[in-house]
Amino acid sequence: MTGHADVVVIGGGQAGLAVGYHLRRTGLSFVILDAGTSPGGAWRHTWQSLRLFSPAPWSSLPGWPMAGGETTYPGRDEVLDYLARYETRYDLPVRRRVSVRSVEHAGNRHLRVVTDRGDWTARMVVSATGTWRRTHIPDYPGRDVFGGVQIHSGAYETPEPFAGRRVLIVGGGNSGAQILAEVSKTAATTWVTEKPPVFLPDDVDGRVLFHRATARLKALQEGREPDIPAGGLGDIVMVPPVVEARERGVLRSVRPFARFTETGVVWRDGTETGVDAVIWCTGFRPALDHVTELGIVGPDGTVELDGTRSVREPGLWFVGYGGWTGPASATLIGVGRSARETARRIAESLSGDDRRDGGAAPAGHAASQRSGSA
Repeated sequence: MTGHADVVVIGGGQAGLAVGYHLRRTGLSFVILDAGTSPGGAWRHTWQSLRLFSPAPWSSLPGWPMAGGETTYPGRDEVLDYLARYETRYDLPVRRRVSVRSVEHAGNRHLRVVTDRGDWTARMVVSATGTWRRTHIPDYPGRDVFGGVQIHSGAYETPEPFAGRRVLIVGGGNSGAQILAEVSKTAATTWVTEKPPVFLPDDVDGRVLFHRATARLKALQEGREPDIPAGGLGDIVMVPPVVEARERGVLRSVRPFARFTETGVVWRDGTETGVDAVIWCTGFRPALDHVTELGIVGPDGTVELDGTRSVREPGLWFVGYGGWTGPASATLIGVGRSARETARRIAESLSGDDRRDGGAAPAGHAASQRSGSA
């Protein structure tokens, strides 16, 4: 599979689909390369009982609301079904299973996307790979000698394997609280957080957080300090399973331990606790291995951007990675704003290039269906 397009989008999850939706309207040819075997992106790898903390209308991509009303909080399977239908509804040119290895210079202001199924050249490339493939686990002393089970929340599926065991759940965000809520029903759990978790009021969900993120962005754009209540996407939303856990009295956390032993952990006061398993709910980092050879990834693991455009590599754009690519851009509803602006700026930039070069207008969306060959 090789080809050429005006735009190559790397990643067919929620961010890649949102970008594709807006690129359809520009007349540019494009293709979406996805490493997965089926639609859904990172949602295919979340735990089975996961429920969104926003109602369906507030958990939707551009153009088409997810089914359900203001009181419906979709689960993992509903999200997967929605993303598959979205891809089909808008006839988005997703190619699977294609693993991108690197992005390189191809000359004449083009980039080459090197994959395990051939190369693509493009005038612009949008990286929408997200973070799921780069799990983050803190480097605790002795972690390599601990003989128990260790998994990251990105690999957690159900509580059954932990039944009757002594389990540490490490991490104070929403994933930690939700996994604690169900594992604590069948196991002896200890919740370890760097600092006391922040629980939002019961009536605050993703709708409120999205409005707050929008208000903060507007205030900063206007050069004033945001006058917004405390609370953000990193704080714990009191979805029903977490409320139930609170009623059982299990939403109590302790500060981090000092080190691992072969059979457990030693706390900072010197006491030792036996542990059978650790579930690391400690987040992810941007999956940017495919652009490291370009020398644009900074020490913090991100890329310096003008909006979503790389400052040092103007043909490369980044969408859907979280705060550094736009407020709430790692959420279903929040990514639409970044995707829309990215598609608009790409179209304007390429139109300007065409005028300077005296070239023809873009070939249109149909080209994205014809541009590759197996």
